[in-house]
Amino acid sequence: MALIHTLTQPIEKQQGLFAIERISLMYNAFTTVLIGIFYMQLANPGIQLIERMGIVGMTLLFYMWYQWRPCRLTTFVRVVSQMFLLMYWYPDTYEFNRLFPNLDHLFAEWEQRLFDCQPALCFSEMCHTTWWSEAFNMGYWAYYPMTFLVVFYYFFARYEKFKQITFVILCSFFMYYLIYIFLPVTGPQFYFNAIGLEQAAIGFFPNVGDYFLYHSELLPNPDAIDGFFFRLVENAQAAGERPTAAFPSSHVGISTILMILAGKANRRLMFFMLPFYILLCGATVYIQAHYMIDAIAGFFSALLIYWMSSLIYTHRRKLGLGE
Repeated sequence: MALIHTLTQPIEKQQGLFAIERISLMYNAFTTVLIGIFYMQLANPGIQLIERMGIVGMTLLFYMWYQWRPCRLTTFVRVVSQMFLLMYWYPDTYEFNRLFPNLDHLFAEWEQRLFDCQPALCFSEMCHTTWWSEAFNMGYWAYYPMTFLVVFYYFFARYEKFKQITFVILCSFFMYYLIYIFLPVTGPQFYFNAIGLEQAAIGFFPNVGDYFLYHSELLPNPDAIDGFFFRLVENAQAAGERPTAAFPSSHVGISTILMILAGKANRRLMFFMLPFYILLCGATVYIQAHYMIDAIAGFFSALLIYWMSSLIYTHRRKLGLGE
C-alpha cells in the first residue's frame, strides 16, 4: 500500500513533452520522411505510416493522462512506453536497409584478414558443451533484464536521474538504429545462411547484392543443445530478429552503456551485472549474431554514443527537447 501511495501521490506537473518523448517523435518524423522518399520501394509504406500515427497518438494519450494526474506512476508510463517501442523500431530498420546492397561480404572478408578465421564459426566449435551453450545464451538473453534492472533501479532509488538515464538509453538506441538504416550488414547468422557454411568455412565471401530484400532466413543456433536459455534465445530470435543491425553491435554497445549507468548509480549493481555483461559480449559472436569486429566496434562506439547522448540531454533546452 505504501508503494502504491508513493507512486500515485501528486507531484509538481511538468508542462510540455518530456525530452525522451521529443527525441522519439523526432526519430518518428525522420523515418516518416524516409518513407516518403522510398515510398515506391518499400514493402508496406502505408502500414508504416499508420503505425507511426498510432505512436504519436499513444504519446499524446499518455501525456494527457499525466496532465490530469501528475504522479510518479504516470511519469513512469510516459517514459517506459517510449522504451517499449524499441521492439517496433528495431525490426523497422530492416524495412529501410534492405533497399541497399548488402555489405556482409566486406565485413566477413575484413574479419578473415584480421583473425585468419571466422570467430563466429570457431567459437561455438571450441565451446561445444551444454554448460557453455547455456551460459552464453543466458548472457545474450540477459540483455533485456539488464536494461529493465537499470531503469527500475533509477526509478525507485535515484528518481531525480530517472528521466535523464532513460533519455540517454533511448537516444543511444536511436543513434545505433540510424547507423543500421544506412549500413546494411546482417551478421553471420543471416549472411552465412545465404552463402552456405561451406563457403564461409573456406573463406569465400560472395557479394549477395539485394538478396535480403526478399530473404530473412537465419542459421539455427550453432550449438543445438537443448536447454532453457537456448530455447529463450531461439524463440526471441524467431519472433523479432531481422537481417539488420550487425555493425556495430548494439547488444554490446547498449549493455556497455548500461554498465556505465549502473556504475554511476551503485557499484554493487554494476558488479552484479558484470558476469552477465561479459557473457553477453561473448554470446554475440558465439551464437553467430555478430562478427567479432561488430562486438569490438560495439564497445568503442558505446563510449562515443554515451557521451553524445549525455551531451544532448545536457543541452536539451537549446536543442528544443524540453525537460
